[in-house]
Amino acid sequence: MTIGDGARVQRQDLAVAAGAVVLVLAGTLLQTPSRHPLDLVGYLIPLSTALALVVRRVWPVPVLVVAAAGLLLYPLIGYPGVTPAFPLLVALYTSVDAGYRKTTLLVSTTALSGSLGINLALPGAETSREIIQRWALLAGWLISAKILAEVMRHRRGYLREVEQRALDAERTREEAALRRAGEERLRIARDLHDSLTHNISVIKVHAGVAVHLAQKRGEAVPEALLAIQEASREAMRELRSTLEVLRADSTDTCNGLARLPELVDRARSAGVPATVEISGPPRPLPPDVDQAAYRIVQEALTNVTRHAGSASAAVHIRYDESAVTVQIDDDGHATPDAVPVPGVGLTGMQERVTALGGRLRAAPRPDGGFTVRAELPVELPT
Repeated sequence: MTIGDGARVQRQDLAVAAGAVVLVLAGTLLQTPSRHPLDLVGYLIPLSTALALVVRRVWPVPVLVVAAAGLLLYPLIGYPGVTPAFPLLVALYTSVDAGYRKTTLLVSTTALSGSLGINLALPGAETSREIIQRWALLAGWLISAKILAEVMRHRRGYLREVEQRALDAERTREEAALRRAGEERLRIARDLHDSLTHNISVIKVHAGVAVHLAQKRGEAVPEALLAIQEASREAMRELRSTLEVLRADSTDTCNGLARLPELVDRARSAGVPATVEISGPPRPLPPDVDQAAYRIVQEALTNVTRHAGSASAAVHIRYDESAVTVQIDDDGHATPDAVPVPGVGLTGMQERVTALGGRLRAAPRPDGGFTVRAELPVELPT
């Protein structure tokens, strides 16, 4: 329940209590005392039971007991009529609606039968038939209130069940969509591996053989041949990276900073001296944030491997109270006045960070090299 809902419920309870006060005052004023003059106590008993309805949702059973006691006490002192029955109707409805069926039945039956017995036992202007008719009508109202409460209770339960089923169906559709997406990524990865990997490997091998033969014969290697060899080598690296991402996304949804050492080791094996520094106590992160941080480090180290030449990289992870900051610095050949061209990698980083409500900075460093810095909030935006 939100704060707004709580304020709305409180206003409803005040309105119900105010309506009950008006009813009991009107009922009291319309009654003509027979055995006891209508005095301050004659007003306080029904008014007290009506005012107790303000807290009927907080303490439904105690409010029901107060209303029942008022219905018993009113005729016992000698006041005529069934004026305190108005608060009892509301208290009975609230108690049944809250789930206290047996308690409500016991208290209301005791109050109704006790009040009827008191009115029949004490002398008054009404005949026994009139008293029984009045209490039969009151019993009908109490039964109607109980039935209405049961209907409303079951209706809310049905609506909750329908809502839960809708949520479950939506969750099932999302899981099915994710499963289909994972299967499609695996299919694409297999197709790429079976077709492109073989063809590019053939091109690379033939280019390498041609270069080797030309060098063996002492001939100048054509620039086009060298370009083909370098392009095929770069294409193989790109393809391996793509296949790794496709297979990782489809088979492992828990790529996170826990796998950072493995990622750094791969960068070192590719010829990039890399270090890792962690500030602040590491703690579990939301899955989307954890995976985004891992992907940003992965893409940044891949860019260092491809574009920074013989450069080293430093990975810094800082855990703050409300965010985690990922920063990757390299000492490559980027100059301070260089304008970074946003490729697929940087665009993907920006999309991930923006989706999480964070900030990304990717720019050359003042002393040369490049910096990628992402600030990811721990609390996801709603």
